[in-house]
Amino acid sequence: MTSPSGSPANGAGTTAGDSTPERDQRWKALTVCLIAGFMTLLDVSIVNVALPSIKEGLDASESVLQWVLSGYALAFGLLLVPAGRLGDARGRRAVFMLGLVLFTLASAACGAAQSGTWLVVARVAQGFAGGLVTPQISALIQQMFTGAERGRAFGMFGTVVAVSTAVGPLLGGLLIEFAGAEHGWRWVFYVNLPLGAVCLVLAARLLPDTPSAGRVTLRRLDPVGVVLLGAGLLALLLPFVQAQQWPGTRKWLLLLVAGSLLGAFARWELRWARRGEEPVIDLTLFRVRGYWLGCLLITFYFAGFTSIFFISTLYLQNGLGYSALLAGVALTPFAVAAGVSSTVGGRLVSRFGRPLIATGLALVAVGLAGTALAVHFVQGKTVGWAMAVPLLVAGLGSGLVISPNQTLTLAEVPVGRAGSAGGTLQTSQRVGSAIGIAAVGAVFFAHLGPERWADAYDAGLIVSVAFVVAALVIALGDVVGGRRAGHGASERDGSPGRTAPRA
Repeated sequence: MTSPSGSPANGAGTTAGDSTPERDQRWKALTVCLIAGFMTLLDVSIVNVALPSIKEGLDASESVLQWVLSGYALAFGLLLVPAGRLGDARGRRAVFMLGLVLFTLASAACGAAQSGTWLVVARVAQGFAGGLVTPQISALIQQMFTGAERGRAFGMFGTVVAVSTAVGPLLGGLLIEFAGAEHGWRWVFYVNLPLGAVCLVLAARLLPDTPSAGRVTLRRLDPVGVVLLGAGLLALLLPFVQAQQWPGTRKWLLLLVAGSLLGAFARWELRWARRGEEPVIDLTLFRVRGYWLGCLLITFYFAGFTSIFFISTLYLQNGLGYSALLAGVALTPFAVAAGVSSTVGGRLVSRFGRPLIATGLALVAVGLAGTALAVHFVQGKTVGWAMAVPLLVAGLGSGLVISPNQTLTLAEVPVGRAGSAGGTLQTSQRVGSAIGIAAVGAVFFAHLGPERWADAYDAGLIVSVAFVVAALVIALGDVVGGRRAGHGASERDGSPGRTAPRA
């Protein structure tokens, strides 16, 4: 966008009185966002294949290894909503850059870790920093793009989400292969340093300001709401991420605590909004059918989606003796297919709407079921080849889920709420990931025994498929409900009915 004079008004590529970059510069700014998004989301999965090396290099316990994975996801999820709100209020570029600096420093601390405790603390800090960066990306897309271009931009972001999660094991395997098992795991974290430095410089030059940003007081950030939400999510996630470390059933009492805290959060937010203050989450968003259904759908999908890589790397490396690199290669078909279909999905979503997502979910379910059958009928190390085709099918489906769902879910969200709305949506993803990894992992370990790796993997995949099918049911319900609503509206106004997809 240009001013009447055609010249930009500031160094961030914006025009006078506007915060949207010039047309060409918007795509450059998006590239910066996607690089940062890739870096932060990659660290969700890249560590999986490094766990054996970390265990040996730091003499780490099983509990430490669990927290290396779950500590990052937990911290990441806890900060997404308040970070989105902070970006809306203080300025998305400023919060993006702050998170990027902290993420880069935390990555350096992870790579330099001399003990398990050191690594866990650094990973938690890295997760908090990633939680600062990620909601700014969806908010900046909302701010910079409209219409079909927004769908295309979200499609590119969806590609990054899918590929970064899926390609993590392969990239981690490559780094460990070339740097050696003893210190290769450190480069899993050090790889973020040059990326972070370059991205920080480009962000300062290319990202736009936030029109509504101003001076922020603590009161404006709703500290009571932030604390209640954070405590509620922590109580919700802890029994799942600690399922293996905390024996017995008493840990599940935390779910009652979580329900009470989140209920108190909802009551507080409504009261806070009635006072005319800015809440952490605008609960009126959940009156929009497409928004709350999209959040619910993606929670179930990520429970099934991310758990695949957790149990697959365990099965391939520990069960079949694959190297970290070979384990990553075996999962590459999913990553490649997801990357291709995510780009296509972003372009098709404005034409087909929610039925496109339902189709993607059906493909994922079929692909995962096929993977379970391949593992059941193929013996030995050739199973990696047998998994390739069904994982390819699942990857094609995955690309039709993540970015189209993000586009449709945020379609009716005002730009001024884009950060907190996007943060809430991505919190749903992280909550789903933590619950899915814990649930699928619990079933996997329950079936594990001598010479029973394939049986354990099959059992875990069945749970993953169940989560994906639950997401599919939600998508189909939305399609049917949307058509009924459109038919009812056409009968009332005498029109022939709606043909455009529901957003």
